[in-house]
Amino acid sequence: QVQLVESGGGLVQAGGSLRLSCEASGSIFSINAMGWYRQAPGKQRELVAAIISGGSTNYADSVKGRFTISRDNAKNTVYLQMNSLKPEDTAVYYCNAELSAKSGGIYYNYWGQGTQVTVSS
Repeated sequence: QVQLVESGGGLVQAGGSLRLSCEASGSIFSINAMGWYRQAPGKQRELVAAIISGGSTNYADSVKGRFTISRDNAKNTVYLQMNSLKPEDTAVYYCNAELSAKSGGIYYNYWGQGTQVTVSS
């Protein structure tokens, strides 16, 4: 059984910063990619940023230069540092991990429960 637990969301004024954390726990052998998605009311869930085990990163154009994703492989934890926040960043942010429970096993996608980020103007 695998759990992804997010923390760090909240209410912040435009121009402010927040740092999200997500720890994966349970039966984990290997984690390939970890990432953050977000879903605003009435919109589809979208990729915000992702990082693979080798350290390569990918960002949505809308957050490039403002958000930074990082991970601590020893702690099975991924972080999202969000700076210069804008009202349009308001959404529920979900952690995602592609991981395998055993050597040679299949990789599956797991999701966290989501954490609300609200940016006031």
